[in-house]
Amino acid sequence: MKITNLRWWVILLIALATVINYIDRSALSVLWPDIVEEVFPEKTTLERKQIYANISIVFILSYAFGQAIFGKIFDWLGTRLGFVLSIGVWSLATAAHAFAQGALSFSIFRAILGVAEAGNWPGAAKSNADWFPTKERALAQGIFNSGAAIGGIVSIPLIAYMTVYFSWQMVFILIGLIGLLWLIPWIILVKAPPQSHPWITEEEREYILTGQKCTPEEQPDAKEYNPTTKELLCHKQSWGVIIASAAIDPIWWLFVFWIPIYLNEVYGMDVKSIGIYGWVPYVGAMLGAWCGGLLAQNRLKAGWTVNRTRKFTITLGCLIMLPALLAMADPGAPTTAVLIMAVILFGFQTAIGNVQTLPSDLYGKKAVGTLAGLSGMAAKLGALGLTALVPYLTADGNYTPAFVIGASLAVIAIAAVWVLIPKIAPVCKH
Repeated sequence: MKITNLRWWVILLIALATVINYIDRSALSVLWPDIVEEVFPEKTTLERKQIYANISIVFILSYAFGQAIFGKIFDWLGTRLGFVLSIGVWSLATAAHAFAQGALSFSIFRAILGVAEAGNWPGAAKSNADWFPTKERALAQGIFNSGAAIGGIVSIPLIAYMTVYFSWQMVFILIGLIGLLWLIPWIILVKAPPQSHPWITEEEREYILTGQKCTPEEQPDAKEYNPTTKELLCHKQSWGVIIASAAIDPIWWLFVFWIPIYLNEVYGMDVKSIGIYGWVPYVGAMLGAWCGGLLAQNRLKAGWTVNRTRKFTITLGCLIMLPALLAMADPGAPTTAVLIMAVILFGFQTAIGNVQTLPSDLYGKKAVGTLAGLSGMAAKLGALGLTALVPYLTADGNYTPAFVIGASLAVIAIAAVWVLIPKIAPVCKH
């Protein structure tokens, strides 16, 4: 049996895993009002907020270090078994939330969830390197990233709807089961990499493998370079990827964590109103993920080099974000505010898909997961830093300082790519 365009089925499965990833991570925040009434009835409102904040910090710290851990795991085990381990563990951890009895048990399950969910990103980067020629990688990454945006759109209404029929414990179990069911088509479809997959057509195999080879002007007579972690960190190009990721990713998390609170605090919205407005920015994110991928693919097909294409698309995305972030200082009506947020997340996703393809542009397949994991860890630590600052920056209800910092981070991301990666091309061994 042969399957036409098998590589696109692989990336669609990974995009679906990303949707599930966002549903699983969003469940706690959506279900929290029911959880606190049952598990923490004696706590004050402030104490409940502190408990939730502490559990969230445990999650994002675990998520940050999970990026580096799973980057190595994917390089060791490959994408097939790496995803089985990642989504299998995070699905079981999600279901385990149903048995939590207090802050400690929630934190333990949240930590396991964070470490395992983190594998989704280095796993996607490595799958991209395995399954796609260079000119299609940004589009593939855009399709994968759109799963995060779609997850943001569907998770809140889906989980809220489930609470009409099920207890919060059963909701955790059911959404954990969704991830385990995803494993079935993954294990069946992704039997092997494209070099040896029995279902891939010879035409597609040749197309993928030929398109992954370096052109002479990019790196003459080069063999694939797979440095150790120590060697990887000796190259300034690696630090360009790490710093760009650490700068740009907090912008995404600024909105993921704070959109509902911003709408409530600035516009006095209740939960129902937030549900009406809160999904709009993620539509911009979804469109940006597709735009960044299609634009990069179009430019590469037009004859642009990988270096010119990546830098152009990353810079464009950051420049779209820059004025929009500053405009959030005084957005006016709530409709205008969420539309500006949509522009910001559009620009973010336009850039981030190309930032995330940089490891596969620079190094061999056995090092891609490691660099993707390290840059992912740096990104989440950056997000943690900004998340921790926001309550202090916005203590008087004015969110302008947070948005100005976001704009500054966009500039830093551009500088990191242009200064530390003079030419985006396979790195030579010293």
